[in-house]
Amino acid sequence: MLSDRLRELKNSLPSGVNLLAVSKGQPAFLIRSLAEKGQLDFGESRLQEALLKMDELKDIDMLRWHFIGRLQSNKVRSVVRYFEFIHSVDSLSLAERISRISAEEERSPKVLLQVKLREDNNKVGFSSNVLCKEWSTLKQLANLQIVGLMTISPLGISQEDKQALFIDCRDLADELGLKECSMGMSNDWQLALRAGSTWLRLGSALFGPRLDPRQLFDRDITKST
Repeated sequence: MLSDRLRELKNSLPSGVNLLAVSKGQPAFLIRSLAEKGQLDFGESRLQEALLKMDELKDIDMLRWHFIGRLQSNKVRSVVRYFEFIHSVDSLSLAERISRISAEEERSPKVLLQVKLREDNNKVGFSSNVLCKEWSTLKQLANLQIVGLMTISPLGISQEDKQALFIDCRDLADELGLKECSMGMSNDWQLALRAGSTWLRLGSALFGPRLDPRQLFDRDITKST
């Protein structure tokens, strides 16, 4: 059962490590069920889908929503309005846009900078060299709180290489004085945990398989954002 998986996962995590339930592709009633068991952090990557769930769950005012998908510039305002955390800030220009719009919206989201520490044509993010070069500018941006780094391991690499990647991300965060590391998903979270992750992004390990988006709501949400 879902509640059993939640309890088992949370019992396996040390103090200071947070479970982010990746609810993309999952119906609102399952989010409600987990919230009733004390899980309050949920990750979404499709804006339209997330907004429908937020509306359905608006009676639960303690939920903390995390945006974990690729953030397009034309979606920044809505993400700033409705999400407390943004895990996927992958460039200085995007951070500057978030800063400006956050000031206009009188918001101050918590931001994790996405880093790409290995060659991977399918991923985006700061290299360690670029991040260190731009760090003095990034940390002075107003109306956003840079709290950590986020990384995703490339597909097909060995367990040893994943472990090394996660350690490098933790080391870089420590070098920059950042507490949080969002790393580790359902297939590699134990490695990330050992390397010092503080946010584990778990979807299928918690919920099981995702539904087809057309099964989530009565109205059509298949136009992904």
